[in-house]
Amino acid sequence: MNVVLLGATKGMGQALARQMAARADRLFLLGRGASSLEAAARDLEVRGAAGEVGVATCDLEDTSTFEPALDAAFAALGHVDVVVVTAGLFATQDELEADPALAERITRVNFTSTVVFCEGARRRLLEQGGGKLCVFSSVAGERGRKPVVIYGASKAGLSRYLEGLDHKFRAQGLEVITVKPGFVKTGMTAGLKPPPFAGEPEQVAAQVLDAIDRGDPVVYAPAPWKLVMAVIRHLPRGVMRRVGF
Repeated sequence: MNVVLLGATKGMGQALARQMAARADRLFLLGRGASSLEAAARDLEVRGAAGEVGVATCDLEDTSTFEPALDAAFAALGHVDVVVVTAGLFATQDELEADPALAERITRVNFTSTVVFCEGARRRLLEQGGGKLCVFSSVAGERGRKPVVIYGASKAGLSRYLEGLDHKFRAQGLEVITVKPGFVKTGMTAGLKPPPFAGEPEQVAAQVLDAIDRGDPVVYAPAPWKLVMAVIRHLPRGVMRRVGF
């Protein structure tokens, strides 16, 4: 596949990009920081990526970088099979409640800016006749929950947007894959106590790659989170007010 990845220099994005490189996919990386992008690109070439791995600066906090970065990626690859978005921000509920500026930043980056980026990817994929858009949301967006009120709201909005894209454009050749990870042991969750079913990046990346290949519209990773969230979605509101998860 020819793949554009936003957020492949660390965490889940890095694990997914390395598995794509190992099977000789052709990759183009978008992200912040020229040095980290170049280092990631050279690493992926060593791991088996087809040809030279191109890079372009793209910052989710600066929407003016989106169009030039996407133009560079699509021009370099010629035809793009998949655009993957793993980039995003996280902070704890306590941190967000204590810092209104951080709360605004989290909701803007995880929802508004990500939607704007995805719209640019959507247009280009449809113009070439179709393709896949794989975006990382979160199980935190499945239900309003005490520990993730603000972060969860940002991901809930993103999940609904991606669902709508799939409904509207799949018949035109756009396959939207919404990834809903539970707790994954990455730098984003460093310092937090892992809950049951916490996943390793490599394990989750393999599951996501299978979902991309199949074109599954939604993937919960690790897989047990699908059952966990099915239960949580159906708990009465009165119960949700009393529990702490």
